Amino acid sequence: MTRKWNRRQFLKTSARGLVSTYLCAGVSRAYANRAKPPNLVFVFPDQMRGQALEFMDEDPVVTPNLNRFAAESLVLPNAVSNYPVCSPYRAMLMTGKYPHANGVLSNCNSGSAPFDYQLRRDDRCWSDVLKDRGYSLGYIGKWHLDAPHKPYVKCENNSDRFAWNEWCPPDRRHGFDFWYAYGTYDRHFTPMYWTNASTRDTPVKIHQWGPEHEADKAIDYIRNTGGKYRDPDKPFGLVVAMNPPHTPYNLVPQKYLDKYEGKTYRDLINRPNVNLEGDTRGGKLARNQIKNYFAMVTGVDDQFGRILNALQQEGLEQDTIVVFTSDHGNCLGSHEEVTKNVHYEESMRVPFLIRWPSKIKPRRDPLLLSTPDIYPTLLDLMGFATNTLESVQGVSHAGLFTTGRGQRPTSQLYMWVPVGQPAWGRRGIRTERYTFVITKAPETPTKTILHDNHNDPYQLENIATSRPEVVSQLTVELEQWLRRNGDPWLQS
Repeated sequence: MTRKWNRRQFLKTSARGLVSTYLCAGVSRAYANRAKPPNLVFVFPDQMRGQALEFMDEDPVVTPNLNRFAAESLVLPNAVSNYPVCSPYRAMLMTGKYPHANGVLSNCNSGSAPFDYQLRRDDRCWSDVLKDRGYSLGYIGKWHLDAPHKPYVKCENNSDRFAWNEWCPPDRRHGFDFWYAYGTYDRHFTPMYWTNASTRDTPVKIHQWGPEHEADKAIDYIRNTGGKYRDPDKPFGLVVAMNPPHTPYNLVPQKYLDKYEGKTYRDLINRPNVNLEGDTRGGKLARNQIKNYFAMVTGVDDQFGRILNALQQEGLEQDTIVVFTSDHGNCLGSHEEVTKNVHYEESMRVPFLIRWPSKIKPRRDPLLLSTPDIYPTLLDLMGFATNTLESVQGVSHAGLFTTGRGQRPTSQLYMWVPVGQPAWGRRGIRTERYTFVITKAPETPTKTILHDNHNDPYQLENIATSRPEVVSQLTVELEQWLRRNGDPWLQS
């Protein structure tokens, strides 16, 4: 039986001390000379919060496959999405750079398109590196890194006035030679995809729950019967980007709802930052949708288990790095917040589990992992650290992954940028103990928030005015982050 861990147990094991400069600049070369590079399977659903893992003993959710996977993996319960919304996360993941450096300062849609918020053709993504090093690469599911342009693609997520979904042409796919993806599309029972053969006007529509269909495609890619999906003589990298547990929450198969039969919202909502009784937007949302959200998580868990089984059946377990994470979390009524894009733990914290048998020892580690760190860490683990560009702002933690030893960051950046206003918005940091945020807007007083996540794990109290010395120390560390990243917010 998988041991359940309390979040405070993890936090107590992390490095002591409040503030120091984030100087983790060294990159391990432990696997630089590997003769046979490993395969990579990277699975990340959308909007799955870090609390929604059964073995973590936080949300009362059912995730038997992730429980088993965690027992075989390095689990990082303090991994975060530094800008917890879809497109900025995905751009940080692909480029290893923070938003002001990669140009994706908000979600890719028609409202941000005039500012060219989309993944750049000339950015060198980790997938470009693997492609150049001889990998076959596949991308399945949600991409959301292209700016919509007129005439907008005709689909339910787009209208004549506003658009979200856009085709990614082959010259913008950054090395992925097997393509079965869409921009953003939220009809989970009738998903649409552009394939290698599709033009912008010829996506395919499917009548199957999205994660199940994407797991089918991933299994086909892994099995590769007749060499149909990839070169069987090359290592491969496969990304599976599922949309659920993203809204609409009610679009979930009944068999996953059945896992919560007899449960009421009182059984499922255990977070005191949710209004259980009041007639508020957040409280009503939580009460009405918590079962659907957890059922979606259970469905994602089921499909992830199918992908793991395929790797085992094909004899690929030992040679494949498997990552499970998410692009951001979901407040689902906590603090009266509807979804994400805020500093709260439910929004920022994401699952991060990585398995590489005999190379990465299964354990839990309190490492403060940031999204841009994933790129250099994976390349370093796979033997390609020397191919990481100097422009990458993330830091490799490959040595820490494999040995448990190495320099550790003391904080993680948090940010939110209003569309078209790169010097304004929210900036903050999350440390081993505190979450600290400053909000700036034109002709508006500056607002400061400080939460003590040890003494107040549900972030119910803002203690900024009563702890000026902590605010001062964290302000210094935040400014170090922003200077290093060239963020114009410092001058606003």
